[in-house]
Amino acid sequence: MTNQTFEHITVLLHEAVDGLNIQPNGVYVDGTFGRGGHSRLILSKLGEAGRLVVFDKDPQAIAVAQELAANDKRVSVVHNGFATFQAALDDLNIEKIDGALFDLGISSPQIDDASRGFSFRFDAPLDMRMDTTRGQSAAEWLAVADELEIHEVIKNYGEERFSRQIARAIVAQRGETPINTTRQLAQIAAQCVRTRERGQDPATRTFQAIRIFINRELDEVKEVLPQVVSRLNVGGRLSVISFHSLEDRIVKQFIRQYSTHAPLPKWAAVREADLPQPPLLAIGKAIKASEAELSANLRARSAVLRLAERTSGEFKFQAA
Repeated sequence: MTNQTFEHITVLLHEAVDGLNIQPNGVYVDGTFGRGGHSRLILSKLGEAGRLVVFDKDPQAIAVAQELAANDKRVSVVHNGFATFQAALDDLNIEKIDGALFDLGISSPQIDDASRGFSFRFDAPLDMRMDTTRGQSAAEWLAVADELEIHEVIKNYGEERFSRQIARAIVAQRGETPINTTRQLAQIAAQCVRTRERGQDPATRTFQAIRIFINRELDEVKEVLPQVVSRLNVGGRLSVISFHSLEDRIVKQFIRQYSTHAPLPKWAAVREADLPQPPLLAIGKAIKASEAELSANLRARSAVLRLAERTSGEFKFQAA
């Protein structure tokens, strides 16, 4: 463990928090505390009776959150992934909330801390876990996964065209030497990726895919969205920032599914106005970082914010 600190610039800070339409005495959730940028702005808008629950897997983020909670009785800290949303609220005796914010993906401190093994820019142990206290590291998974599984992970989560070649090379390499460092994995990817986008390292998609898989990132997004809707008060808001297309697609499709009616057959003698109200109302269009924010923080370039509001319509979750 190092004492080095890493700067984190909160993306779409005001847009995401303003989208929650904060009520001073409301109950809110920050499902991805990080270094607390969104949480601190939410707290600045809450009154004394307001409440904020923060989630994070990362022990370093939790240490920052606990320090905040020690000085602010309105804050409750959950050291776990946000897929435990409902169980955590039950433990805190919270039945309903007025808003939830999720800043998905990986934070700058996690990327910039070489010891975490998220980046191919450093040579470090190949870990990639957001919660380093539990679960299987990337190196441990690569040591036992079969070639087909590695190929499917890199293809499906990284959208990498050369996933099959990379998987084959990983299996061949580990037969000679364990793949325990980020440099080893990056070199394998570099040898297999024959063409790539301008300015993109050949290891980018492979590292992204394995990180998403190890941390169950897409699965957790799918699991938490219906949990949030079932807990939102009428008028409560959902605010989600996504950083790549797979995450954003899940959020976009979920909001669309529960904010619109299924198309009526031509023979149906029912007016649109007479149909039951959907449980969600999509708020505006997707929001992206402004030119001013991009000039200050290039990592905001892929961020997409989507907002939705809970209506009085009945919510019945339909698994895909």
